[in-house]
Amino acid sequence: MRLTVGMASYDNYAETWFTVQALRMFHDLSDCEILIVDNFGSDVLHEYVKKQGAGVVRYERRTERQGTAWAKNRVFEHAKGAIVLCIDSHVLLKRGAIESIHETEDLIHGPLIYTDCKTYSTAMLPVWRGHMWGIWADVVKKLPDNPVDIWGMGMGCFYTCKNSWLGYNEKFKGFGGEEGYIHEKYRQAGRRVISDPRLAWQHFFRPNNTNPPFKLSIYDKARNYLIGFKELGLDPQEMAEHFGKDVMRKARSYIGTV
Repeated sequence: MRLTVGMASYDNYAETWFTVQALRMFHDLSDCEILIVDNFGSDVLHEYVKKQGAGVVRYERRTERQGTAWAKNRVFEHAKGAIVLCIDSHVLLKRGAIESIHETEDLIHGPLIYTDCKTYSTAMLPVWRGHMWGIWADVVKKLPDNPVDIWGMGMGCFYTCKNSWLGYNEKFKGFGGEEGYIHEKYRQAGRRVISDPRLAWQHFFRPNNTNPPFKLSIYDKARNYLIGFKELGLDPQEMAEHFGKDVMRKARSYIGTV
């Protein structure tokens, strides 16, 4: 099989349903499978795939550990395709995006399409803000004509070959620590991080007053970054200043926990 379009889901059946159905209705899925890794354990989602998947959609329940990075590792683990396009379970792809995908050992992203469907962000910049390492680059109205090297990008949409996935640290848990870390991991391995304008995608961002199903913890975020920075030999000083002494102290105490 050439391609797996894989996504991790956590108690968001409706979002996952629309993402999967949009893929089936508007994209060429020749020699392609859709894979859902259920990190929550939803019988409703399982039943939908069982009855309506029609041999195209596959379901894997993995609930031993909760975490967005951990679940994305499982997407690559269970994928049958030689190439894996990993998307969030609330992402829509621009028509023709799948046709642009090719075999590569690099980490390929595409530009984020804002909700107005007229403006884009092609990359993230290495700035600490909002407990994240990375902020969206300036809004643009025109995309570059060709792929460009970037520092990083939101991990809601990316691809690489299954056998070349470098993976998140298996000690990561909860939400946070993905951006910046995985991009630096690829660069240290001598690979490129690229934004391809053909792989444009739109992400559903929840309103500020709406809680996501996944528990958000500042300590999980700091803990994941600490683990990732140690793995890659990165200087944690700027990160420590961003989170503050109290958060860092507690996050360090959590590193040995599951």
